[in-house]
Amino acid sequence: MKTIKNVLFIGIIFLTFNLKAQRAFEVKVIGSGAPILLFPGFTCTGEVWDDTVEELSKTNECHIFTFAGFGDVPAIETPWLPKIKEEVTNYILNNKLITPTIIGHSLGGALGLWLATESNNFRKIIVVDALPSVGALMMPNFKSENVVYDNPYNKQLLEMSREDFEKMATQMAFQMTLNKEKQTTIKDWILKTDKETYVYGYTDLLKLDLREDISKIEVPVSILAGTHPYGELTVKNTYTTQYKNLSNYSIQYAKDAAHFVMFDQPEWFIKAVVKEIK
Repeated sequence: MKTIKNVLFIGIIFLTFNLKAQRAFEVKVIGSGAPILLFPGFTCTGEVWDDTVEELSKTNECHIFTFAGFGDVPAIETPWLPKIKEEVTNYILNNKLITPTIIGHSLGGALGLWLATESNNFRKIIVVDALPSVGALMMPNFKSENVVYDNPYNKQLLEMSREDFEKMATQMAFQMTLNKEKQTTIKDWILKTDKETYVYGYTDLLKLDLREDISKIEVPVSILAGTHPYGELTVKNTYTTQYKNLSNYSIQYAKDAAHFVMFDQPEWFIKAVVKEIK
């Protein structure tokens, strides 16, 4: 009996350790100088920043994140996005990063805004094609509390066949960049994403509504936005509406660039980011 109890006790300790050992992200650090945190968009790995890091690491210490469930990083339990935010905060404190700059694409941009609503310990937030509320963009009469994990659309995604999911990923990649070579890369990132992270992690993003809370942000925010396929006028109206409560921000619009601005207008993007960093 004692042997059985000991085995159970050890098993519980091992399970508890594994749950605590789950990490919400992995980070690569390249370069030296003032710190920059680079957050990728949904399903993307840190490789989305390769060209950006090649330039910025000449003068800065780049911390390149890949979030749990993306690429080769193991998935974590829900709630996914709040855990990422909490661990990023701890990462900054544990590594004694003084006033880092955040560059975030899409989901990563929303995460950067969220962090800045709770802390002034940032030099600047550079947001790449991201909004304070994706849910409000996609759903009429949007209310954050109405977004739940258990819904028919999520159930459909979880039960979707590999073939149908690949078709969806191909279509999405086609819409998110005009760069045909990078469309394959984006599709592969989507297909490699942990399925539950894809479903429930995106639910976390849809639920996040920072439109009111961005009024608390005191650090400067710079926005780099794509204009394809809706056109600059429509995009301007969307950004003006969603960012109306943010007092200190500037915005630049990239012509002939879809969601992945860094892929569609790489030279324009690098110049804009370097200028903002300096």
